[in-house]
Amino acid sequence: MGEQAIEFIRLESAQAIAEETARRMSAAARRAIRARGRFLCVLAGGRTPLAAYSRLVDQPEDWAHWHLFLGDERCLPPDDPERNSRAIELALTERVAIPPDNLHWIPAESGAESAAGRYDALIADHMPFDLILLGMGEDGHTASLFPGHVTPTDVLASPVHEAPKPPPDRVTLTPLAFASAPERLILVTGAGKRKALAAWRRGADLPVARIAALGRTDVLMDSDAAGD
Repeated sequence: MGEQAIEFIRLESAQAIAEETARRMSAAARRAIRARGRFLCVLAGGRTPLAAYSRLVDQPEDWAHWHLFLGDERCLPPDDPERNSRAIELALTERVAIPPDNLHWIPAESGAESAAGRYDALIADHMPFDLILLGMGEDGHTASLFPGHVTPTDVLASPVHEAPKPPPDRVTLTPLAFASAPERLILVTGAGKRKALAAWRRGADLPVARIAALGRTDVLMDSDAAGD
């Protein structure tokens, strides 16, 4: 699909992006449940995605048919506040009636290799996804796909070692998995992301650019990240 499938959408603030993300998640869920009886969504960690999830708590969603997955996870104990799964539990899943069996977290506490193998098998049984949410780091990484790291092309989930930000051991979905959805939504907020966002828009070969180019992708960026 390529570049023409990527749309950069500027909103004024991170709050506006959180509100628009929540609206889009709700709409995607309704479409998927109406069409197939379930909504399969890959979630990102980070401040703005978590703010979006919190905005869904009081919405009349058909929670029994939501299935949630993760784009990446840190190899830390399950109750560590730095785990994406734990942050999402606090923001959303402990506050709404999503069945526990519908929460498909990465078992990263078992180690990167073991967890990646188990998650690869799990998501293979559930794909394709309906919506994939991602963020972007100041170096242009997304999920735990970092610049300079080689990512396998023949698996859905991969171990990550020596990540440039702590903790060094992680598990990430791969481009093969991120391609398995009709749409991707990438959230970019804050002035710290401005340089990488500008480089991406100029054509730099960044991990986030490679994932966005897999198919239909909307990039929600706030004014601080977009700059002038």
